[in-house]
Amino acid sequence: MANVHVILTAPVPELGRTGDEVRVAAGYARNYLIPRSLAVHSTPSNKRRFEAQLKVRRSIEAKELDEAQKLGRLVEGTVCIISATAGESGRLFGSVTSNDIADVLATKGFTVDRRRILMDENIRELGTYSVAIRIHPEVTATVQVQVIGPDAPDDEDVQDDDAADEGEDQ
Repeated sequence: MANVHVILTAPVPELGRTGDEVRVAAGYARNYLIPRSLAVHSTPSNKRRFEAQLKVRRSIEAKELDEAQKLGRLVEGTVCIISATAGESGRLFGSVTSNDIADVLATKGFTVDRRRILMDENIRELGTYSVAIRIHPEVTATVQVQVIGPDAPDDEDVQDDDAADEGEDQ
């Protein structure tokens, strides 16, 4: 059986990563890797073309990572206040979902796909929660989600009450 050298154009489990030059059985390359655009024959012209494409791709990926890191620094620590109806025990009538969090972030000027908001399960009780957002495969930011009842005071009122309480203590 003859083996051939191919350059992987996509990661292949158990074989290699994108850009690796590997030696595989001719039939495997001809019948599986090449028709699925997972590899190309390893020729001098393909090597040059792939290296040029790889440089461009790395440049684009570096730019995307830089933008994601900037967005991550801006989003990090953002407080999202969501008003929801709850019973006396603090259990919500319904739940707060990733859609709700994405909507609040959109009002604050951050466009985040709801599928990038990492929640094990929906929020079902009043309180403050830390929720992670995967902005990029290498960048994750955390936002604080405060779920309050509809009769809870606004954020400004809470700050004023706290200042008044501190004045009474003195």
